[in-house]
Amino acid sequence: MLTDIEIAENCKMKDIREIAKKLSLDEDRIEMYGKYKAKINLDKTEPKSKLVLVTAINPTAGGEGKTTVSIGLADGMSKLGKKVCLALREPSLGPVFGIKGGAAGGGYAQVVPMSDINLHFTGDLHAITAANNLLCAMIDNHILRGNALKIKEVYFRRCMDMNDRALRNLTINCEAGLMKGCASFQRQEGFEITAASEVMAILCLSRNLADLKRRIGNIVVGIDVDGGYVRASQLNAQGAMATLLKDAIKPNLVQTLEGTPAIVHGGPFANIAHGCNSVSATYAAMTLADYTVTEAGFGADLGAEKFLDTKCRVAGIQPDCVVVVATVRALKLHGGADKAQLSVENMSALRAGLPNLLKHVENIKKVFNKPVVVAMNRFATDTKAETDEVLTACKKSGAKAVFTDVFLKGGEGGKELAEAVITACAKKSKLRFAYNLKDGIVKKIEDIVKNVYGGDGAEFTETALRKVNEIESKGIKGLPVIIAKTQYSLSDDATKLARPSGFKIHVRDIIYKGGAEFIVAVAGEIMLMPGLGKVPGAEHIDVDENGKITGLS
Repeated sequence: MLTDIEIAENCKMKDIREIAKKLSLDEDRIEMYGKYKAKINLDKTEPKSKLVLVTAINPTAGGEGKTTVSIGLADGMSKLGKKVCLALREPSLGPVFGIKGGAAGGGYAQVVPMSDINLHFTGDLHAITAANNLLCAMIDNHILRGNALKIKEVYFRRCMDMNDRALRNLTINCEAGLMKGCASFQRQEGFEITAASEVMAILCLSRNLADLKRRIGNIVVGIDVDGGYVRASQLNAQGAMATLLKDAIKPNLVQTLEGTPAIVHGGPFANIAHGCNSVSATYAAMTLADYTVTEAGFGADLGAEKFLDTKCRVAGIQPDCVVVVATVRALKLHGGADKAQLSVENMSALRAGLPNLLKHVENIKKVFNKPVVVAMNRFATDTKAETDEVLTACKKSGAKAVFTDVFLKGGEGGKELAEAVITACAKKSKLRFAYNLKDGIVKKIEDIVKNVYGGDGAEFTETALRKVNEIESKGIKGLPVIIAKTQYSLSDDATKLARPSGFKIHVRDIIYKGGAEFIVAVAGEIMLMPGLGKVPGAEHIDVDENGKITGLS
């Protein structure tokens, strides 16, 4: 069987101008990056299409295939004669060379050029990294040269687009040397991964370049000696940073293996960031197509919750249907099955793991008031008894379940799912939210835990409560909350699988993102700078003397 990259490289791609025509985009509306990639330029957007959000159960080592299903669903809709456009996130180099791998789909449901998308693509993430670190350099330069703003503590951190645990905690030393009027300083700091940076969030939530520059100016870089926030605009950093991002804010147009238009733009993680592609990309897709298929990272407790509670509020949009992706294998892992025995029928493990899927379905239907379709990625080892068990359980929960073959058959394997989604999109529904924006920070966090995770609330460290008081005492209110926690469980404990109960989320830190305009609650042992695994993917990736890449997935 061919590998993902072999399938992708055997694909005969269409000229990107031909893909643009499918969206009624003239050549003067695109900036070509070679033959198969382009930036989109739209003077204005008018989002009008049906919007389909693809999410998933809590991830396992068995894999769920959310991006693969998103791509196969769009190709299936295209085969049914619908004008459809994908709106996906960009991969980050950390996971590509780490454990998770790339984010271009798999099998015969991929976006291409696969290697470009998974590697440097159009340089968006590098531009975000550069803009972020420019601000850090300007902060340190300001302090060194007299510190006129009287910055007492620096909050804003450097970033890079690679998993590197050695950068989590650092000591910054700045020696004045022979410069007259400058002072030496030392402080503790650390890096975040670019996908979790505030600049990434800002790029993805900004409606246009002017909004981007406004948000950058509002970044809180630290506090002064009087306890007041110091913002990037006080350092006059927003102009230069926006200049670095002027091309990165434009959505990227590519295609699927079957020639369906795909906009791939923005790449925040969902476990430590807000997990959604850019507002500008979603607006573009919803303007240019009749159906837009988008995704949110990791499980529905993270990506979908943040998409619905944060992105939908910011962008003024809502999905017409939500697709929850799962596999029999993953559900068996949630039920305690041995990873080495997933090909063996195990009804007891499946029944024990099904509550995880059903909790996510319940949340979408009852908390957020949206129609749900369950997409089960089919494996050859799934038995009839197992598939029947899933279909029956989903039917009882009020959600239609469809077993798909998009990995092996592409759009043809996604047609049944596409038909179910089109039917669900025809139903009228009004989005509800998991919490009230007017409530305090603590109440919003506890509402997410109770309403979405199924827990009993939250416990806060002294540091977290001090940060809450600091933020609210300055009159900052009405902002969405982003919870950073493990993706593997509904709780903040990665070992609590399926549908745990009787737990509380442990919030150890609170971060105010003034430019992104949301509050981050850091829970459990989640790290803002991931590390590489015991056997990172980088060990298996290679390129020969002719430039042919192997091992990329």
